[in-house]
Amino acid sequence: MNKNQRTTLGMGVLLVLAGLIFLLLNIMPQLRDLINVNYSWPLIVLAVGAGLLLIGLVVGAPDMAVPAFVVGGIGGILYYQNVSGDWQSWSYLWTLIPGFSGLGMLVAWVFGSRGKNNISSALDTIGSSLVLFVIFGAIFGAFEGFGPYWPILLIAAGVLIGFRALIHRKEG
Repeated sequence: MNKNQRTTLGMGVLLVLAGLIFLLLNIMPQLRDLINVNYSWPLIVLAVGAGLLLIGLVVGAPDMAVPAFVVGGIGGILYYQNVSGDWQSWSYLWTLIPGFSGLGMLVAWVFGSRGKNNISSALDTIGSSLVLFVIFGAIFGAFEGFGPYWPILLIAAGVLIGFRALIHRKEG
């Protein structure tokens, strides 16, 4: 199957899935009650991310996993914030976005992307994202449950980064 055929097939599959969802909503109105638009609108963003991943897999473009994970991750953050009302958490949750791209890079590698240093770059991106999450989360009060011991997270991140630098220096 050539790339054009895979693209057409992917679009067909997405249209069938969308049609099935809308058909079920029309046939079974009680499903509409389960999907409360006031709280579930971020699920649309998650669905777009899943659609991007599906299209990438169908057309043989595994690198589409990167934008798929970024869009889906943002949808997950928005869903959490919408349900909980914790909109101020955006002050530190945005730091997870680079980590989503790193996860997408790992998934792309699993599905056949042969980018140079893909795993190493993905892990570096995820690690950087987590370090930023800890720093900004600490500044904006996300770790109040840890009490005065939250700096241990920063120390652990520093130790891991230091070991990683030593390992890379010995390899090179």
